[in-house]
Amino acid sequence: MNFTLHIWRQKSLDCAGDFVTYQVDNIDADTSFLEMLDYLNEQLITQGEDAIVFDYDCREGICGACSLVINGYPHGEKSATTTCQLYMREYKDQRELWVEPWRANSFPVIKDLTVDRSAFDSIIQSGGYISLHTGSAPEANNILIEKHASDEAFNAAACIGCGACVVVCPNASATLFVAAKVSHLALLPQGDIESKDRAKRMIGKMEDEGFGSCSNHRHCERVCPKGVSLQNITRMNKILG
Repeated sequence: MNFTLHIWRQKSLDCAGDFVTYQVDNIDADTSFLEMLDYLNEQLITQGEDAIVFDYDCREGICGACSLVINGYPHGEKSATTTCQLYMREYKDQRELWVEPWRANSFPVIKDLTVDRSAFDSIIQSGGYISLHTGSAPEANNILIEKHASDEAFNAAACIGCGACVVVCPNASATLFVAAKVSHLALLPQGDIESKDRAKRMIGKMEDEGFGSCSNHRHCERVCPKGVSLQNITRMNKILG
């Protein structure tokens, strides 16, 4: 398969960026999206040009680093999929692709397709942990947890902090990210004690970092590659009272 790629190139935060057009040919349908970008970079390096900078780590849909907007969709149009899990067969009927970085004031572009998401780290540092002394690790079956609560906690903890929810939100809100982190701790006995204070601190830090507020557009839930539910926002709002 042959593709025309319009890729955002930007040298630094202080420089203006723009789309640059490239052609890649003879791409196998089973080639992953990131492998296709690797192939393009090999061509550019051979031609003496700068390689396209993009983030990745695990390439297994776990780390959330592969943050690209493809034809207007965070992580591409396929649901419940991160960019690194995309294969070019998904674009057999779309031979012209527009690839750009996350677009949010709180995610400034470092270079090309890579953005600074340290604002998420700041939110976690403000309260996304348990500060109470819990002693040494107890025997696993000593603390009984209802199946429903443990399942909900696990589903909330599935959030990989990629930031797709922010990018698609008209307000650039990180509420779903914060709510997932608040929920997965609040649903467990050790984390429930500090749940209200934790939620206040994390929401406050979210606002300090320049993210907007939730206005129930629900786009965040639809694009989340791990299917994190809006029920977590409802739960956080109840905790806040």
